[in-house]
Amino acid sequence: MSADPIFASESETKVSTGSILYNQLKLDAAVPVLAKEARSGNVESQYYLGEALRKRNRYMTPEALHWYETAANNGSIFAMIQLGRQNDDLCKKTGNCPTSKKSSSDWLNQAKIQAMKEVETGNPESLYLMYEITFDRTWLEKSAEAGYALAQYWMAVGDRQGEGFFLIPGKRDEAISKWLKAASEGGNPKAMMDYIEILYKKGDLEGVRHWLQTAAETGDQKAISSYGSYIAHAPDQVGYPLDLVKGYALISLLKELDGGGAIQDFVHDTLEEIGSKMTAEQIDSSRAVAKEWKDTHPPLSFFPEKLGR
Repeated sequence: MSADPIFASESETKVSTGSILYNQLKLDAAVPVLAKEARSGNVESQYYLGEALRKRNRYMTPEALHWYETAANNGSIFAMIQLGRQNDDLCKKTGNCPTSKKSSSDWLNQAKIQAMKEVETGNPESLYLMYEITFDRTWLEKSAEAGYALAQYWMAVGDRQGEGFFLIPGKRDEAISKWLKAASEGGNPKAMMDYIEILYKKGDLEGVRHWLQTAAETGDQKAISSYGSYIAHAPDQVGYPLDLVKGYALISLLKELDGGGAIQDFVHDTLEEIGSKMTAEQIDSSRAVAKEWKDTHPPLSFFPEKLGR
């Protein structure tokens, strides 16, 4: 395998089964699947295996380091960045960090060299990765201006947290709204959910309905839980037409997530509430609706940050 693959391949690679499980926070289930994919040469799976092992153990283990280095040597800039952040890992406090083949600064330098090759072509993701490497907000803004939705989302977050300079009152809020709208239009579900809050406060329920449905269609578990509840009027929060069957179907999809007891408590209680208003035939027909949704939409996801801390 080439050690210098085309950069865009990291984004364009089809999402693997292991990555789906990882994004659903099913780390124990994800690890063996990712390991099989990683051994077959899937660079994304090599990276996510390193992430899963590090997160499951809460620090950098020798096995996690091995897969990060494997992914980095196969061209993953994300892996290079994580290796460059080893000094911030919990293992430093416990004094049991595995020994990397390169220093953190060497890995970050390699990431920078690789990203800069793509910066010259105007690749928006590479501009964003330069921000992750340098923490220079100029790169983040360049990426956002180039249309990269994740960078647009983080521009909004930064502005909301007080970054940037706004002399005229109201301009900061305008910038936050502008970036969240742009990131939403670019397909970022977290931006959509934040943008919905702005629209709701403005009383724009039509906009809320549009973006909540759009966010749900990305597979975002939070959006699906809200969308399913609202269309079933459990409660009637934003004025959707009543659809008990579809609402019940969408909430039932969340049964497959086991990333926390609170989710399943919500699923149980909401299905009970919606189901109490339905006939046996409606509940039965909801199974077909749930299957059709699952077959025609992206997998459920918590959308954890790819460069996890």
